Amino acid sequence: MMRGDLFEGASPAEDAQPGSSVRTSAPLAARMRPLSLDDLAGQSHILAPGKLLRRAIEADRIQSLIFYGPPGTGKTSLAQIIARQTRSKFERLSGVESNVADMRRVLATAANRLANAGQATILFVDEIHRFNKSQQDVLLPDVESGTIRLIGATTHNPFFFVNSPLVSRSQIFELKPLSETELLDLLQRALRDSEKGLGYLPIQADPAALEHLARMSDGDARKALNSLEIAALTTAPDAAGKIHLSVAVAEESIQRKAVVYDGDGDAHYDTISAFIKSMRGSDPDAALYWLAKMIHAGEDPRFIARRLVICAAEDVGLADPMALVLATAASEAAEFVGWPEARIPLSEAVIYIATAYKSNSSMAAIDAALEDVRAGRTQPVPEHLKDAHYAGAERLGHGKNYQYAHDFPGHFVAQNYLSQARVYYRPSDQGTEKKIQERLAKWRALMAESQCKEQ
Repeated sequence: MMRGDLFEGASPAEDAQPGSSVRTSAPLAARMRPLSLDDLAGQSHILAPGKLLRRAIEADRIQSLIFYGPPGTGKTSLAQIIARQTRSKFERLSGVESNVADMRRVLATAANRLANAGQATILFVDEIHRFNKSQQDVLLPDVESGTIRLIGATTHNPFFFVNSPLVSRSQIFELKPLSETELLDLLQRALRDSEKGLGYLPIQADPAALEHLARMSDGDARKALNSLEIAALTTAPDAAGKIHLSVAVAEESIQRKAVVYDGDGDAHYDTISAFIKSMRGSDPDAALYWLAKMIHAGEDPRFIARRLVICAAEDVGLADPMALVLATAASEAAEFVGWPEARIPLSEAVIYIATAYKSNSSMAAIDAALEDVRAGRTQPVPEHLKDAHYAGAERLGHGKNYQYAHDFPGHFVAQNYLSQARVYYRPSDQGTEKKIQERLAKWRALMAESQCKEQ
């Protein structure tokens, strides 16, 4: 469904007068939408004076843009501000509601407007990641020709969810969650504003209550403002006629904090990255927090278990071989019992891995060997190591002079296993690997001595 010019008529918030019923026709978050860059909360990393985006907006030199970030960070508000400050016509489409026919109608109108009136069009596409590839491709020719200046908004990383040709023709700006300080300032602004906010009400808000709303909103301005409105409109005045917003009221007014965790986007990969790095960094408490976040968000236990197995092999390795055994066992147990009990073996494995001695020598060793092979430094199999279990092998000299290690003291004999000696595995001095290091140093010395005698 195509929507008309965002500013064809005044919004209810703009028409509202102190004490009027119109004020409540839209949520507080909608009424408090900023009208200028100076009013927009947060995003100073892209909108502070002198920043590229701010300069482009103020000079009306906007090209195609894509804004991405979590909900409630100001993507739509920023698009509306641009619409107010630009001299271009503003059209809006929704990635959820609009179809190709809507898109072609807007694009045709934009082309006629440019040809006949010389006026460019800004096309704002909310939730642009919801458009499929074909729908996104419809926009390409008009973006390329400059018929429209596209502003896309998405909660997903556009480098993964928006067609690369469209991304390459757009400037990408990430909007970040608001800080608690920025949210607290926004809440206080809403309490002071008697036109669009709640200033017309006799509200007495405890600082701790506002701080709780700011903290529990998780960087989401919409959630913070709407929770404040719920608290104000559902709390009866006290004997003095004041609407007292206490911490208890704030706790009731904001729902349990929703974990920002998209199953296939940035939050998903950022969380698992923090999870693995916490185990690698030997911080079991941090690792358990990230595990709890993934469990709470409904992550697939098999995904978590696979990461545990990888971390046990990559980051603990032979410093504590039991880590891989326990991670594998936890994986099988989690698969067997499912949620919620799967949290227990997974937690056990997380704690063990985080508190184990660490060594990445196994990964480093195989990567070094692979690099040799990829670089073409392949070696032939020495004659004495070749398969001698078939007729005619002896005539070819295969297996000749091979020495069976178990026939020697300590089950070790110095002989060449490569045509040219290489050292890939370098054991650390951590945990079990310290003993491996001692044994290997002795064996390598005997190997080197044997090679010197042969030469």
